[in-house]
Amino acid sequence: MSVYLVGAGPGDVDLLTLRAAQLINRADVVIHDRLVGADILALIPATTLRIDVGKIPGTSHSQDAINELLVSFGRRFDCVVRLKGGDPFVFGRGGEEALVLAEAGVPCDVVPGISSAVAGPLLAGIPVTHRDASHGVTVVTGHAHDGSAVDFSRIANADLTLVILMGVARRAIIAEQLMTGGLSSSTPLAVVERASRPDQRVVRATLAELGELDVTNPAIIVVGAVAALDLGLVSSYAVAYA
Repeated sequence: MSVYLVGAGPGDVDLLTLRAAQLINRADVVIHDRLVGADILALIPATTLRIDVGKIPGTSHSQDAINELLVSFGRRFDCVVRLKGGDPFVFGRGGEEALVLAEAGVPCDVVPGISSAVAGPLLAGIPVTHRDASHGVTVVTGHAHDGSAVDFSRIANADLTLVILMGVARRAIIAEQLMTGGLSSSTPLAVVERASRPDQRVVRATLAELGELDVTNPAIIVVGAVAALDLGLVSSYAVAYA
C-alpha cells in the first residue's frame, strides 16, 4: 500500500512525466486538485475512484479533511495518487501531506512535476534567469498559508527575478510594497494566465501598472528585467500588452 504525491505540471498533458502517467493509469484512487488539466484527468481509468478536493473560495476542502482522506485510502488501497498541479513541494502542501502520512505509518512516494513557477515564464518566452539581466530568481506566494500578508518590501531586489504565485488578488498591494522596497515603478513585469493551456494569455506592463491590470487566476506574475524579454518560444499563445 502506498500514497503517491504526484506533480501534474502546469496543465498541458504533454508536460506530464512518464512516471506520473503510469501511476495515474494504475491508480485505485486519484485525489486531485482543481487546477489539474482536463486532458490529464481524462487519463484516469473509468474504474478508478476519482475525488476532486480542489480548493475553491467558499467551498474548499480543508487541508485536514484532505489529510484524513489520504491516510484512510492509503491504508485500504495499493495505489493512491494525490494529483497536484505543478510540483507537489512548490506551494502544493505536499510536504505537509508527506509528514501526515509518515506519522500515520502510511508509505509515501513523491513524483516531481514541472513547476508553473518556471514553466509559466518559459512558455511566455521569459527566462527567469538571463545573464546580465538577472542573478537569480525568488519564488514567493502572494499570501501566507494562514491568510496573512507577505511583506514584499523585504524581498524587492532589482538584481533578481521575482516569480509570484497566487498573487493576482493582492496585485495592487504587491506593487506598492515592491516600490516601497526600492524597485522602480518602470520595472518590467508580465502576468502569465493559464500557462500551457490552449487559452494561455500573457500581459506585459510595468510595476506601476500592475494594480490596474485586467488579469485573473490562475496566473503567474513575473517581476524584473527579464520580464521585458520575449524570446518567442511559443508563437501560438496570445500576448496582450497593457
